[in-house]
Amino acid sequence: MKGSPGPHLPLAPQHRSARGGRPGSVSIQTAFPDPVLLELPWDTPLEQWPEHVLAALPRGISRHVVRFARAGEKVVAVKETVPHYARHEYATLRRLQRMGIPSVVPDSVVTDRYTPEGELLPAALVTDHLSFSLPYRAIFSAGPSAATVERLVDALASLIVQLHLSGFYWGDVSLSNTLFRRDAGAFAAYLVDAETGEIHPKLTDGQRGYDIELARTNVAGEIMDLLAGAVEEGHDIADVVDPFEVSDRLVATYEFLWRELTVEESFSMDERWRVVERVRRLNELGFDVEEASMDTVDGRIRLRPQVVEPGHHTRRLQRLTGLGAHENQARRLLTDIAQLGQDLYPGLPEELVAQLWMREVFSPIMEAVTPPMRRKLEPAEIVHEVLEHRWFLSERAGKDVATHTAVEDYVASQLARRPDEREVF
Repeated sequence: MKGSPGPHLPLAPQHRSARGGRPGSVSIQTAFPDPVLLELPWDTPLEQWPEHVLAALPRGISRHVVRFARAGEKVVAVKETVPHYARHEYATLRRLQRMGIPSVVPDSVVTDRYTPEGELLPAALVTDHLSFSLPYRAIFSAGPSAATVERLVDALASLIVQLHLSGFYWGDVSLSNTLFRRDAGAFAAYLVDAETGEIHPKLTDGQRGYDIELARTNVAGEIMDLLAGAVEEGHDIADVVDPFEVSDRLVATYEFLWRELTVEESFSMDERWRVVERVRRLNELGFDVEEASMDTVDGRIRLRPQVVEPGHHTRRLQRLTGLGAHENQARRLLTDIAQLGQDLYPGLPEELVAQLWMREVFSPIMEAVTPPMRRKLEPAEIVHEVLEHRWFLSERAGKDVATHTAVEDYVASQLARRPDEREVF
Protein backbone atom coordinates (compact mmCIF):
# COMPACT_ATOMS: atom_id res chain seq x y z
CA MET A 1 0.00 0.00 0.00
CA LYS A 2 3.07 2.23 0.12
CA GLY A 3 2.41 5.46 -1.72
CA SER A 4 -1.13 4.36 -2.63
CA PRO A 5 -4.31 5.89 -1.22
CA GLY A 6 -5.86 2.45 -0.78
CA PRO A 7 -8.94 0.62 -2.05
CA HIS A 8 -11.95 2.30 -3.59
CA LEU A 9 -15.25 2.45 -1.77
CA PRO A 10 -18.29 1.59 -3.89
CA LEU A 11 -19.44 4.53 -5.95
CA ALA A 12 -22.84 6.10 -5.70
CA PRO A 13 -25.06 5.78 -8.79
CA GLN A 14 -23.69 7.74 -11.72
CA HIS A 15 -25.55 9.84 -14.28
CA ARG A 16 -23.99 11.93 -16.98
CA SER A 17 -25.27 15.43 -17.46
CA ALA A 18 -25.21 17.38 -20.69
CA ARG A 19 -22.19 19.26 -19.34
CA GLY A 20 -20.13 16.09 -18.88
CA GLY A 21 -20.39 15.91 -15.11
CA ARG A 22 -21.69 12.98 -13.07
CA PRO A 23 -24.22 14.25 -10.54
CA GLY A 24 -24.58 11.97 -7.54
CA SER A 25 -21.18 10.38 -8.19
CA VAL A 26 -18.11 10.31 -5.98
CA SER A 27 -14.92 8.28 -5.75
CA ILE A 28 -13.39 7.59 -2.33
CA GLN A 29 -9.97 5.99 -1.96
CA THR A 30 -9.21 4.83 1.55
CA ALA A 31 -7.30 2.32 3.62
CA PHE A 32 -10.26 2.16 6.04
CA PRO A 33 -13.40 1.41 3.97
CA ASP A 34 -16.44 2.77 5.78
CA PRO A 35 -19.68 3.36 3.88
CA VAL A 36 -20.63 6.12 6.31
CA LEU A 37 -18.32 8.42 4.34
CA LEU A 38 -20.74 8.16 1.41
CA GLU A 39 -23.40 9.87 3.54
CA LEU A 40 -21.50 13.18 3.63
CA PRO A 41 -22.74 15.83 1.14
CA TRP A 42 -19.89 15.51 -1.38
CA ASP A 43 -22.02 17.14 -4.11
CA THR A 44 -21.94 20.42 -2.16
CA PRO A 45 -18.97 22.84 -1.86
CA LEU A 46 -17.38 22.44 1.57
CA GLU A 47 -18.12 26.06 2.50
CA GLN A 48 -21.85 25.31 2.07
CA TRP A 49 -22.08 22.09 4.10
CA PRO A 50 -25.13 22.18 6.41
CA GLU A 51 -24.72 22.79 10.10
CA HIS A 52 -26.11 19.42 11.15
CA VAL A 53 -23.15 17.71 9.44
CA LEU A 54 -20.47 19.91 10.97
CA ALA A 55 -18.76 19.52 14.34
CA ALA A 56 -18.12 22.54 16.56
CA LEU A 57 -14.34 22.35 16.78
CA PRO A 58 -11.69 25.10 16.76
CA ARG A 59 -10.02 25.53 13.38
CA GLY A 60 -6.61 26.94 12.63
CA ILE A 61 -5.77 29.30 9.78
CA SER A 62 -5.50 27.54 6.41
CA ARG A 63 -5.15 28.59 2.78
CA HIS A 64 -7.68 25.86 1.99
CA VAL A 65 -11.30 25.46 2.98
CA VAL A 66 -11.31 23.11 6.00
CA ARG A 67 -14.29 21.84 7.97
CA PHE A 68 -14.85 19.29 10.75
CA ALA A 69 -17.70 16.88 10.10
CA ARG A 70 -19.38 13.98 11.86
CA ALA A 71 -19.12 10.69 10.00
CA GLY A 72 -21.01 8.13 12.02
CA GLU A 73 -19.38 7.79 15.43
CA LYS A 74 -16.22 9.71 14.55
CA VAL A 75 -15.25 13.26 13.65
CA VAL A 76 -13.15 13.95 10.55
CA ALA A 77 -11.39 16.99 9.12
CA VAL A 78 -12.11 17.64 5.46
CA LYS A 79 -9.84 19.83 3.32
CA GLU A 80 -10.60 20.83 -0.25
CA THR A 81 -7.64 20.80 -2.63
CA VAL A 82 -6.64 19.50 -6.07
CA PRO A 83 -6.48 15.71 -6.64
CA HIS A 84 -2.69 15.57 -7.03
CA TYR A 85 -2.02 17.28 -3.70
CA ALA A 86 -4.74 15.31 -1.91
CA ARG A 87 -3.19 12.00 -3.03
CA HIS A 88 0.34 13.17 -2.25
CA GLU A 89 -0.57 14.35 1.24
CA TYR A 90 -2.56 11.20 1.97
CA ALA A 91 0.36 8.96 0.96
CA THR A 92 2.84 11.10 2.91
CA LEU A 93 0.74 11.04 6.08
CA ARG A 94 0.36 7.26 5.81
CA ARG A 95 4.14 6.87 5.62
CA LEU A 96 4.59 9.18 8.61
CA GLN A 97 2.13 7.05 10.56
CA ARG A 98 4.10 3.91 9.77
CA MET A 99 7.26 5.69 10.90
CA GLY A 100 5.67 6.61 14.23
CA ILE A 101 5.81 10.37 13.63
CA PRO A 102 3.26 12.46 15.59
CA SER A 103 0.79 13.48 12.88
CA VAL A 104 -2.88 13.33 12.04
CA VAL A 105 -4.21 10.02 10.72
CA PRO A 106 -5.21 10.09 7.03
CA ASP A 107 -8.61 8.60 6.31
CA SER A 108 -9.33 8.99 2.60
CA VAL A 109 -9.07 10.92 -0.66
CA VAL A 110 -12.34 12.00 -2.28
CA THR A 111 -12.40 12.81 -6.00
CA ASP A 112 -14.93 13.00 -8.86
CA ARG A 113 -17.23 15.27 -6.87
CA TYR A 114 -19.97 16.91 -8.90
CA THR A 115 -22.78 19.27 -8.01
CA PRO A 116 -26.34 18.33 -9.03
CA GLU A 117 -25.80 20.67 -12.00
CA GLY A 118 -22.74 18.73 -13.13
CA GLU A 119 -20.06 21.19 -11.99
CA LEU A 120 -16.82 19.52 -10.90
CA LEU A 121 -15.85 20.28 -7.28
CA PRO A 122 -12.36 20.18 -5.72
CA ALA A 123 -10.96 16.94 -4.38
CA ALA A 124 -10.93 16.47 -0.61
CA LEU A 125 -8.46 15.02 1.85
CA VAL A 126 -10.13 13.45 4.90
CA THR A 127 -8.19 12.95 8.14
CA ASP A 128 -9.34 11.75 11.54
CA HIS A 129 -9.84 14.45 14.13
CA LEU A 130 -7.05 14.35 16.72
CA SER A 131 -8.93 14.13 20.02
CA PHE A 132 -7.89 16.50 22.84
CA SER A 133 -5.90 18.63 20.39
CA LEU A 134 -6.06 22.37 19.80
CA PRO A 135 -4.72 24.79 17.19
CA TYR A 136 -2.36 27.31 18.73
CA ARG A 137 -4.83 30.20 18.51
CA ALA A 138 -7.44 28.30 20.52
CA ILE A 139 -4.92 27.84 23.33
CA PHE A 140 -4.76 31.62 23.65
CA SER A 141 -8.50 32.22 23.72
CA ALA A 142 -8.10 34.08 27.02
CA GLY A 143 -5.08 36.01 25.75
CA PRO A 144 -1.45 34.99 25.12
CA SER A 145 1.14 34.44 27.85
CA ALA A 146 4.92 34.31 27.57
CA ALA A 147 5.26 30.91 29.27
CA THR A 148 2.67 29.26 27.04
CA VAL A 149 4.23 30.70 23.87
CA GLU A 150 7.61 29.31 24.90
CA ARG A 151 6.16 25.87 25.64
CA LEU A 152 4.48 25.83 22.23
CA VAL A 153 7.65 26.65 20.29
CA ASP A 154 9.63 24.10 22.33
CA ALA A 155 7.08 21.43 21.32
CA LEU A 156 7.29 22.54 17.68
CA ALA A 157 11.11 22.39 17.79
CA SER A 158 10.97 18.82 19.13
CA LEU A 159 8.54 17.82 16.37
CA ILE A 160 10.77 19.31 13.66
CA VAL A 161 13.75 17.38 15.04
CA GLN A 162 11.78 14.12 14.92
CA LEU A 163 10.70 14.85 11.36
CA HIS A 164 14.21 15.69 10.21
CA LEU A 165 15.68 12.61 11.85
CA SER A 166 13.17 10.58 9.83
CA GLY A 167 14.15 12.27 6.56
CA PHE A 168 11.00 14.40 6.31
CA TYR A 169 11.37 17.83 4.71
CA TRP A 170 8.32 19.86 5.71
CA GLY A 171 8.60 22.89 3.47
CA ASP A 172 5.84 24.76 5.32
CA VAL A 173 6.77 24.81 9.01
CA SER A 174 4.44 26.90 11.14
CA LEU A 175 2.33 26.88 14.27
CA SER A 176 -0.75 26.96 12.02
CA ASN A 177 0.20 23.63 10.46
CA THR A 178 0.54 22.01 13.88
CA LEU A 179 -1.88 20.76 16.53
CA PHE A 180 -1.03 20.63 20.22
CA ARG A 181 -2.03 18.35 23.08
CA ARG A 182 -1.42 19.14 26.73
CA ASP A 183 1.51 17.17 28.16
CA ALA A 184 2.00 17.57 31.93
CA GLY A 185 2.61 21.30 31.91
CA ALA A 186 4.13 21.26 28.44
CA PHE A 187 2.72 20.47 25.00
CA ALA A 188 3.09 17.66 22.48
CA ALA A 189 3.04 18.78 18.84
CA TYR A 190 1.49 16.95 15.87
CA LEU A 191 1.96 17.65 12.18
CA VAL A 192 -1.31 18.52 10.43
CA ASP A 193 -0.44 19.75 6.93
CA ALA A 194 1.96 17.64 4.84
CA GLU A 195 0.99 19.01 1.44
CA THR A 196 4.48 20.37 0.72
CA GLY A 197 6.32 17.61 2.61
CA GLU A 198 8.82 15.21 1.11
CA ILE A 199 10.34 12.05 2.60
CA HIS A 200 13.99 11.36 1.78
CA PRO A 201 16.45 8.69 2.98
CA LYS A 202 18.32 11.52 4.72
CA LEU A 203 18.03 15.30 4.70
CA THR A 204 20.88 17.54 3.62
CA ASP A 205 22.03 20.39 5.85
CA GLY A 206 20.54 22.74 3.26
CA GLN A 207 17.10 21.17 3.50
CA ARG A 208 17.17 21.27 7.29
CA GLY A 209 18.41 24.86 7.22
CA TYR A 210 15.64 25.98 4.88
CA ASP A 211 12.97 24.39 7.08
CA ILE A 212 14.38 26.08 10.17
CA GLU A 213 14.68 29.51 8.57
CA LEU A 214 11.12 29.17 7.30
CA ALA A 215 10.05 28.22 10.82
CA ARG A 216 11.84 31.27 12.22
CA THR A 217 10.01 33.60 9.81
CA ASN A 218 6.57 31.99 10.05
CA VAL A 219 6.52 31.68 13.83
CA ALA A 220 7.59 35.30 14.33
CA GLY A 221 4.80 36.41 11.99
CA GLU A 222 2.21 34.21 13.69
CA ILE A 223 3.12 35.51 17.14
CA MET A 224 2.91 39.10 15.84
CA ASP A 225 -0.59 38.38 14.48
CA LEU A 226 -1.52 36.77 17.79
CA LEU A 227 -0.40 39.83 19.76
CA ALA A 228 -2.19 42.21 17.39
CA GLY A 229 -5.40 40.25 17.78
CA ALA A 230 -5.01 40.22 21.55
CA VAL A 231 -4.66 44.01 21.64
CA GLU A 232 -7.81 44.41 19.53
CA GLU A 233 -9.70 42.14 21.94
CA GLY A 234 -8.49 44.11 24.96
CA HIS A 235 -6.19 41.46 26.49
CA ASP A 236 -3.23 42.51 28.63
CA ILE A 237 -0.07 41.37 26.82
CA ALA A 238 2.51 43.13 28.98
CA ASP A 239 4.25 39.86 29.93
CA VAL A 240 4.43 38.45 26.38
CA VAL A 241 7.93 38.03 24.95
CA ASP A 242 9.11 39.58 21.72
CA PRO A 243 8.07 37.59 18.58
CA PHE A 244 11.64 37.53 17.31
CA GLU A 245 12.92 36.25 20.65
CA VAL A 246 10.31 33.50 20.43
CA SER A 247 11.45 32.48 16.93
CA ASP A 248 15.09 32.61 18.07
CA ARG A 249 14.17 30.30 20.94
CA LEU A 250 12.63 27.87 18.46
CA VAL A 251 15.85 27.76 16.44
CA ALA A 252 18.05 27.48 19.53
CA THR A 253 15.96 24.62 20.95
CA TYR A 254 16.05 22.81 17.61
CA GLU A 255 19.82 23.22 17.27
CA PHE A 256 20.42 22.02 20.85
CA LEU A 257 18.30 18.91 20.34
CA TRP A 258 19.80 18.14 16.94
CA ARG A 259 23.34 18.45 18.32
CA GLU A 260 22.58 16.25 21.32
CA LEU A 261 20.97 13.58 19.17
CA THR A 262 23.45 13.45 16.30
CA VAL A 263 26.88 14.86 17.22
CA GLU A 264 29.89 12.56 17.30
CA GLU A 265 31.85 12.57 20.56
CA SER A 266 35.45 11.52 21.07
CA PHE A 267 37.07 10.67 24.40
CA SER A 268 39.92 8.64 25.85
CA MET A 269 39.70 4.96 26.77
CA ASP A 270 39.68 5.77 30.49
CA GLU A 271 36.52 7.88 29.99
CA ARG A 272 34.37 4.98 28.86
CA TRP A 273 31.75 6.04 31.41
CA ARG A 274 30.88 8.85 29.00
CA VAL A 275 29.23 6.32 26.70
CA VAL A 276 26.68 5.55 29.42
CA GLU A 277 26.42 9.26 30.24
CA ARG A 278 25.57 10.11 26.62
CA VAL A 279 22.81 7.49 26.54
CA ARG A 280 21.47 8.78 29.86
CA ARG A 281 21.34 12.35 28.49
CA LEU A 282 19.41 11.19 25.47
CA ASN A 283 16.98 9.26 27.69
CA GLU A 284 16.41 12.40 29.75
CA LEU A 285 15.53 14.23 26.53
CA GLY A 286 13.00 11.48 25.80
CA PHE A 287 14.95 9.49 23.21
CA ASP A 288 16.26 5.93 23.06
CA VAL A 289 19.43 5.01 21.18
CA GLU A 290 18.37 2.24 18.83
CA GLU A 291 21.74 2.05 17.08
CA ALA A 292 25.11 3.76 17.47
CA SER A 293 28.60 3.49 16.00
CA MET A 294 31.45 3.15 18.48
CA ASP A 295 35.00 3.03 17.09
CA THR A 296 38.43 3.11 18.70
CA VAL A 297 41.10 5.10 16.89
CA ASP A 298 44.55 5.93 18.31
CA GLY A 299 43.48 5.02 21.82
CA ARG A 300 40.32 7.14 21.69
CA ILE A 301 36.63 6.19 21.47
CA ARG A 302 34.41 7.80 18.87
CA LEU A 303 30.68 7.57 19.58
CA ARG A 304 27.96 8.68 17.19
CA PRO A 305 24.25 7.82 17.53
CA GLN A 306 22.95 6.38 14.26
CA VAL A 307 19.27 5.81 15.07
CA VAL A 308 17.53 7.60 17.93
CA GLU A 309 13.90 6.90 18.71
CA PRO A 310 11.62 9.38 20.55
CA GLY A 311 9.29 8.22 23.33
CA HIS A 312 11.68 6.76 25.92
CA HIS A 313 9.44 7.47 28.92
CA THR A 314 6.25 6.78 26.96
CA ARG A 315 7.41 3.28 26.05
CA ARG A 316 8.65 2.58 29.57
CA LEU A 317 5.32 3.59 31.14
CA GLN A 318 3.39 1.52 28.62
CA ARG A 319 5.59 -1.50 29.31
CA LEU A 320 5.02 -1.20 33.06
CA THR A 321 1.34 -0.24 33.12
CA GLY A 322 -0.16 -0.51 29.64
CA LEU A 323 -1.07 3.20 29.76
CA GLY A 324 -0.71 5.45 26.74
CA ALA A 325 0.73 8.89 27.52
CA HIS A 326 2.80 11.69 26.03
CA GLU A 327 6.45 11.94 26.99
CA ASN A 328 6.19 14.48 29.82
CA GLN A 329 3.07 12.85 31.22
CA ALA A 330 4.87 9.51 31.23
CA ARG A 331 7.88 11.04 32.94
CA ARG A 332 5.64 12.51 35.67
CA LEU A 333 3.72 9.27 36.25
CA LEU A 334 6.92 7.21 36.36
CA THR A 335 8.22 9.57 39.04
CA ASP A 336 5.10 8.95 41.13
CA ILE A 337 5.46 5.19 40.66
CA ALA A 338 9.08 5.38 41.83
CA GLN A 339 8.06 7.49 44.83
CA LEU A 340 5.38 4.96 45.80
CA GLY A 341 7.94 2.17 45.65
CA GLN A 342 10.43 4.11 47.73
CA ASP A 343 7.89 5.14 50.39
CA LEU A 344 5.75 2.01 50.76
CA TYR A 345 7.36 -0.89 48.92
CA PRO A 346 11.15 -0.58 49.16
CA GLY A 347 12.94 -3.43 47.43
CA LEU A 348 9.89 -4.55 45.46
CA PRO A 349 10.52 -5.01 41.71
CA GLU A 350 9.50 -2.02 39.59
CA GLU A 351 6.97 -4.05 37.60
CA LEU A 352 5.07 -5.00 40.79
CA VAL A 353 5.21 -1.43 42.14
CA ALA A 354 3.74 -0.20 38.86
CA GLN A 355 0.81 -2.61 39.15
CA LEU A 356 0.21 -1.52 42.75
CA TRP A 357 0.30 2.12 41.61
CA MET A 358 -2.34 1.35 38.99
CA ARG A 359 -4.57 -0.19 41.66
CA GLU A 360 -3.94 2.32 44.45
CA VAL A 361 -3.49 5.60 42.54
CA PHE A 362 -4.54 5.57 38.89
CA SER A 363 -7.77 3.57 39.14
CA PRO A 364 -9.19 5.44 42.18
CA ILE A 365 -8.50 8.77 40.47
CA MET A 366 -10.23 7.82 37.22
CA GLU A 367 -13.15 6.18 39.05
CA ALA A 368 -13.72 9.46 40.90
CA VAL A 369 -13.97 11.41 37.63
CA THR A 370 -17.38 11.06 35.97
CA PRO A 371 -17.52 10.22 32.23
CA PRO A 372 -18.58 13.76 31.21
CA MET A 373 -15.59 15.18 33.09
CA ARG A 374 -13.22 12.75 31.35
CA ARG A 375 -13.97 14.47 28.06
CA LYS A 376 -12.16 17.57 29.28
CA LEU A 377 -8.63 16.13 29.34
CA GLU A 378 -6.81 12.93 28.46
CA PRO A 379 -6.60 10.39 31.33
CA ALA A 380 -2.84 10.77 31.80
CA GLU A 381 -3.22 14.56 31.93
CA ILE A 382 -5.99 14.29 34.53
CA VAL A 383 -3.86 12.02 36.72
CA HIS A 384 -0.88 14.36 36.36
CA GLU A 385 -2.98 17.36 37.40
CA VAL A 386 -4.46 15.47 40.36
CA LEU A 387 -0.95 14.57 41.55
CA GLU A 388 0.11 18.21 41.23
CA HIS A 389 -3.04 19.30 43.07
CA ARG A 390 -2.35 16.77 45.84
CA TRP A 391 1.12 18.23 46.27
CA PHE A 392 -0.33 21.76 46.42
CA LEU A 393 -2.94 20.80 49.02
CA SER A 394 -0.36 18.91 51.10
CA GLU A 395 2.01 21.89 51.11
CA ARG A 396 -0.81 24.21 52.13
CA ALA A 397 -1.99 21.84 54.88
CA GLY A 398 1.54 21.07 56.10
CA LYS A 399 0.85 17.34 55.93
CA ASP A 400 0.15 14.64 53.33
CA VAL A 401 -3.32 14.86 51.82
CA ALA A 402 -4.95 11.61 50.73
CA THR A 403 -5.38 11.03 47.01
CA HIS A 404 -9.18 10.66 47.27
CA THR A 405 -9.37 14.03 49.01
CA ALA A 406 -7.17 15.64 46.37
CA VAL A 407 -9.16 14.27 43.45
CA GLU A 408 -12.50 15.40 44.92
CA ASP A 409 -11.16 18.91 45.44
CA TYR A 410 -9.51 18.97 42.01
CA VAL A 411 -12.69 17.93 40.18
CA ALA A 412 -14.79 20.52 42.02
CA SER A 413 -12.35 23.43 41.97
CA GLN A 414 -10.36 22.88 38.77
CA LEU A 415 -11.70 20.34 36.28
CA ALA A 416 -15.33 21.46 36.43
CA ARG A 417 -14.31 24.88 35.09
CA ARG A 418 -12.24 23.50 32.21
CA PRO A 419 -13.60 23.38 28.64
CA ASP A 420 -14.26 20.07 26.95
CA GLU A 421 -11.11 19.44 24.88
CA ARG A 422 -11.91 16.01 23.52
CA GLU A 423 -14.07 17.24 20.67
CA VAL A 424 -15.93 20.43 21.41
CA PHE A 425 -14.08 23.60 22.40
